[in-house]
Amino acid sequence: MLNPWRLRLLVLLDNLGTVRAVAQSLHLSPSTVSQQLAVLETETRTRLLERSGRRVRLTRTGVLLARRGREILDRMTETEAELRALNDEPIGTVRLGVFQSAIHPLAVPAVSRLADSHPQLHVELVESEPHESGSALRAGEVDVIVTTTDYVEFPWGGDLEITPLGTDQVVLLLPPDHPLTRREVVDLAECAGEAWACDRAGSYMAGLTLRLCRESGFEPKVACRFGNYLLLIEHVEAGRSVALLPALAVAPHHAVVTRELTTPVHRNVAIVVRRGTAPRAAVDAVVEALLDHPEIPALKT
Repeated sequence: MLNPWRLRLLVLLDNLGTVRAVAQSLHLSPSTVSQQLAVLETETRTRLLERSGRRVRLTRTGVLLARRGREILDRMTETEAELRALNDEPIGTVRLGVFQSAIHPLAVPAVSRLADSHPQLHVELVESEPHESGSALRAGEVDVIVTTTDYVEFPWGGDLEITPLGTDQVVLLLPPDHPLTRREVVDLAECAGEAWACDRAGSYMAGLTLRLCRESGFEPKVACRFGNYLLLIEHVEAGRSVALLPALAVAPHHAVVTRELTTPVHRNVAIVVRRGTAPRAAVDAVVEALLDHPEIPALKT
């Protein structure tokens, strides 16, 4: 009989690629993960893993079981939720992954409303940027994500249900006394000599900043890299850099000036769930709360 816990380890290995990454995601030791996968091989009486250099990879049988495992685990979660919610009352825990600029204007108010309307529903809010949230959703680490579907490196397949939320404009952040603040819109090429505050290398915004600067004919001179947008904005406030950020990330109290680009850049914001979990009352309640948001000026519907 298949053990759901060990089956999840196999699914995560297929998603994340290494035993170490699986162990880190679950706060386990790599040896524990390896031992449990070995037990799964014994239980299934088949070889699921093969060594490739210093790493392991799934055999054809392992890939097949991981693919079926995703379906099995989703069905189990769906069935458990349906049994708990026969009265259609959303209960249990939903893990909501949201990129950081949407946490306070969108996710926190939605979670607060849900606490009043569905007191037996617990929402665990997780910061998850666009370059990582899709994989986390597929791996079952989160149940709902708010992300941008413009992240082309991620394969948005038919197993995912996408509900558009609106568009978020990418704006240029300038210190208050910067000469370019006198312009209503700014040509990015005029910032070729500036120092830049950027997101972490490999992130969605870091990649977007690099691409837009290169399209404008220059390589950005990076002054700092922060995964925390507040630190990044404060660096611009101090007059040490300029930056590109989504308008959602910039609150009115920040002492920076935002300017649109001469060639406007927007990102499409959406709610995404796995199709296998869509009927769950708890997941539906979270999606509905996110859609029923008060007006957010930076988010254009």
